[in-house]
Amino acid sequence: MAEDNREKKLTSYGDAGFSKFIRQAFNRHLGFDTEDFNKPVIGICNTKSEINRCHAHIGPLVQAIKNGVLMAGGIPLEFPTISLGEINTSPTTMLYRNLAAMDTEEMIRAQPIDGVVLIGGCDKVTPAQLMGAASADIPSIIITGGPMNNGEYEGRTLGACSDCRFFWQEYRGGKVNEQEIDAINKALAPTAGHCMVMGSASTMAVCAEAMGMMLPGGAAIPATDNRRLQHALETGKQIVQLVDKGIKPSQIITRKSLENAIRMLVAVGGSTNAVIHLIAIAGRLNIDLPLSLFDEISKTTPFIANLRPAGKYQMEDFFKAGGAPVVLKELENLLHNEELTVTGKTLGENIANVKCSETYREIITPFDRPLHKEGGIAVLKGNLAPNGAVIKPKAASKDLLTHKGRAVVFSSLKDLEERIDDPELNITADDIMVLQNAGPVGAPGMPEAGMLPIPQKLLKEGVRDMIRISDARMSGTAFGTVILHTAPEAAVGGPIGLVKTGDIIEVDIEKRLLHLHVTEEELENRRTVWNPPLFEERGYTQLYQKHVLQADQGCDFDFLVQKPNKGL
Repeated sequence: MAEDNREKKLTSYGDAGFSKFIRQAFNRHLGFDTEDFNKPVIGICNTKSEINRCHAHIGPLVQAIKNGVLMAGGIPLEFPTISLGEINTSPTTMLYRNLAAMDTEEMIRAQPIDGVVLIGGCDKVTPAQLMGAASADIPSIIITGGPMNNGEYEGRTLGACSDCRFFWQEYRGGKVNEQEIDAINKALAPTAGHCMVMGSASTMAVCAEAMGMMLPGGAAIPATDNRRLQHALETGKQIVQLVDKGIKPSQIITRKSLENAIRMLVAVGGSTNAVIHLIAIAGRLNIDLPLSLFDEISKTTPFIANLRPAGKYQMEDFFKAGGAPVVLKELENLLHNEELTVTGKTLGENIANVKCSETYREIITPFDRPLHKEGGIAVLKGNLAPNGAVIKPKAASKDLLTHKGRAVVFSSLKDLEERIDDPELNITADDIMVLQNAGPVGAPGMPEAGMLPIPQKLLKEGVRDMIRISDARMSGTAFGTVILHTAPEAAVGGPIGLVKTGDIIEVDIEKRLLHLHVTEEELENRRTVWNPPLFEERGYTQLYQKHVLQADQGCDFDFLVQKPNKGL
């Protein structure tokens, strides 16, 4: 009998010899010679799903990965894990990100594999896979299904789902009719792939590339481009090399490589969701990423990628301009170029010969001629958000970046849905909308409800933006003057849960201030009559509500995060 080089992962029957014997008997059906299993066995963690349309197309990519593994002398074995698709998951995929991360980690740990290729794409899948791989810590590499091609309506480029939101708002405001909204709907998501703007899916892909967990150039290749198949083939080859060299995620995902990922995030105007995900990935490896670090890096990083929703172009255009490698090349002097990547080389070696074409300078601008001097994320603090809140200033209205207004409070998502279009709602464009109990514990799952809809009566008056504050998240495809992730959240007693309609709130993005003009004595009085919301009584949701951390801590489960070493 051929020697099994994965004896430490034998199924437990109380007899190790029998475990090897029965394993070999059953594995004969996989179509390999018994000796083949002494080669590097590569698991392909496949999240293909017909319900998750952003992953429905990845079958050919998996085959290309398998081909690459075989070419490099490994044995590929595909296995499934949870697939999370934003559009068809209730109440929100964020509720299940940690479950997907646990699934990924446990299947990597449990199965007799030497290395793993993670293939996903949609918003929460990429961070979940990186979290799970970081904890399992065997040689790993990630690839995504890629972004869709651009949509088009009457000569206008469409992007899912920035234009989903824009045109739905115009429809609610009476500027788009039934026939037009139906025609637009048909053109919004025209091909396979994830959202084609710099939303959460694209953001996490470029961040994965910047931190060294993806082969260079992979983040931006369109889902429909034959070069994505070639990228998948090379990924399959490279995982075998990572196994041969013993390179693990813990050697690649470091404090410095995560700082590189944050540089990428703010330089491309990426999704605020990435703040939570990067903190969660870091927590799996004993690395502390305070919110203050994101703000510090954003202040010292130029905004150079002209991508929606903060800019003009989309991922198809970004790919033509050279994608993440060109952004990294422009940021070279700010990066930790000595960090190891899945190529087996350093980041600096990967980008040494990258050229920045002048043809596409409107899409990726030079370092010394940025779109903005600072990056795309700001962290606010104050008595309304003692542990911080985040905003994308470049996607906000300039006239609202400094504002003082009256709070109009919605106590829950249900309350918001019931009252937002009530003609009797007392609200003006100068007011500040506040949504409570939409955070990790309160919602539960922290849904992407932070871009509160503008009341219909204001839309019909021409209002298209207002300050909105919540303990929820916002899709990376969304836009507007939206303050998110307010921590602590309302459901655990955070100050946002004490706000009442009529209170005055002050916002100053330049000063990073979020202040509730209510005395501490009054807030204490309100705390004495505050009652926490009712929690679920069974199942995974109960587990989630009992153990999920706050937004500033990454929303991972407390029992999965290692205690950080401060100052690493």
